[in-house]
Amino acid sequence: MIEFESLNRLSVYLDRLIKGQLWFKVILGLVVGAGLGIFLNPSSGFISERISGQIADWLELPGQIFMRLVQMIMIPLIFTSIITGIVSNTSENLKSIGPRLLVYFFFTTGVAIIIGLAVTLILEPGKYFVSLGGFLGTGEGPKIPEQRNDVLQDIPNAISNLIPNNPLEAFLTGEMLGVVIFTILIGVAITQLKPVTARPLIRFSEAVQKICMIVVSWAMRLVPYAVFGLMAALLSRTGLEIFMGLGYYIGVVILGLFILLVFYLILVFIITQRSPLKFLKQIKEPQLLAFSMASSAAVMPLSMKTADEKLGVSSNISDFVIPVGATINMDGTALFQCVTTLFMAQVYGVELSMINLLLITFTVVAASIGTPAVPGGGVIVLASVLQSAGIPVDGLIVIIGIDRILGMFRTSVNVTGDLTACVIFDKFYGESREEVLIKTPPEV
Repeated sequence: MIEFESLNRLSVYLDRLIKGQLWFKVILGLVVGAGLGIFLNPSSGFISERISGQIADWLELPGQIFMRLVQMIMIPLIFTSIITGIVSNTSENLKSIGPRLLVYFFFTTGVAIIIGLAVTLILEPGKYFVSLGGFLGTGEGPKIPEQRNDVLQDIPNAISNLIPNNPLEAFLTGEMLGVVIFTILIGVAITQLKPVTARPLIRFSEAVQKICMIVVSWAMRLVPYAVFGLMAALLSRTGLEIFMGLGYYIGVVILGLFILLVFYLILVFIITQRSPLKFLKQIKEPQLLAFSMASSAAVMPLSMKTADEKLGVSSNISDFVIPVGATINMDGTALFQCVTTLFMAQVYGVELSMINLLLITFTVVAASIGTPAVPGGGVIVLASVLQSAGIPVDGLIVIIGIDRILGMFRTSVNVTGDLTACVIFDKFYGESREEVLIKTPPEV
């Protein structure tokens, strides 16, 4: 086996963010930004609409720079992380873990969607929003390509399209599912090479990882200012009445995410016999960082370090489960997409039959797997979900405005889901510390 530097060691670039109370600065930015946004809103009567719009454009600048920096390095970070995770596993271990991990991710995603359906159908946030006089129609809305509504007929094409015929195109367009599958194939192929041939590729992957984490650490310095500016710009452009109406919708999403979090804790207790409260205490650092950054992929190094050092997970499990989970295990995002789809249907009065709900479920599962693990990734693919259900997409402009708030909560849940998968699979497939010591020859 070729030696390489595990990604969890690169968490040193994020340690100072934890020590600097980044999460507290983000909360402070939200509160202060909300106050400034209300002051800048033309309806308050303090500033004209033209000046308010110009100030909002400048306030958004740190947030736009942050999101572009993160999006710029996410694909190379995920590519190299998955490769090193595969190389760290034996071929036999990879064959046993891979299919079961995929089934587990489908299972938890299905549970997340069921929770989303339940809380939305029971609490009906869309009807409450309409009762307050709110309306999401804002003109043209986001432009999305025409899609066939017959999802069942698209299944064979969707399966065949999982393997990209042009990997470079998948990298350039940000098709994360194609990138993940291509990377897994390359990683498995590397394990078949002789060590002398594979070593330069592993060293190159290490270097790319380090470069990406340095860029991430730079971007994270902008997070409090980005949140402050985005929140101020949002409330300066959105009527306070509409925002208060959306507050109930936000509460429904957060309630669904909390129920999903409880489901994870139940799995941890039943399968691994761990204390749920102790488990939450052990993973609080990656949760807080995920809340601050709203990008599960950027938190991967700290998640790996937490899994190895605090949860006692074997590195051969965490090095594979977390990079793959950060790209395809988007349970919190799936729940958000489900709640938002039903919310929009309720707002526009679109009646959904049981068949429609089943089709939405299938579409959300497929969409969540391919969701980019970057800020705003959930909304990027939400338009296709709405389109397949025949729901107008005009209201996405308002949803995009408040997505930053929801993104922080669902990213924390996504990271919790990845760490939950780590402890569960370590229970059945992980190597104990004693086994690792036995396999490792003593230094001479």
